[in-house]
Amino acid sequence: MRRFSQRNSLVTLSELNVTPLLDLAFVLLIIFVITTPMLEGSLTVNLPGEAPNANKARPPKAEDIRTVEIDRIGNFRLQKSPMSLAQIEARLVADFRANPNLIIRVRADKDGKLDFAAKIMELCQRHGITQFSFSTELR
Repeated sequence: MRRFSQRNSLVTLSELNVTPLLDLAFVLLIIFVITTPMLEGSLTVNLPGEAPNANKARPPKAEDIRTVEIDRIGNFRLQKSPMSLAQIEARLVADFRANPNLIIRVRADKDGKLDFAAKIMELCQRHGITQFSFSTELR
């Protein structure tokens, strides 16, 4: 007669151990929970489609652009001529009256104060000049 203990040793294990499987599932869940917010770095926005008869934007002409340069300490130049803020204002207003397509390109030193560029924008907007371009250096 066989003993009970001898019989157990010969029987194969017919159950699947699910503990490692659950551990793997929880680790994957944690990874997805952590990485999902990082992948969604922007807002979801529905952009409108282009109108069927929309005019394509034309590239600006050279005569439409006035360049204002600002150095680190706040010296202004309009079209490479040194000027005060009041002189620049008078010149831009006269140019805008003659050409309503005027675009102001601001080239400011990166180490200068943002306040200088803000002054140029504010005086332009006060006179209805609303088209600006800011020059940057490509890296």
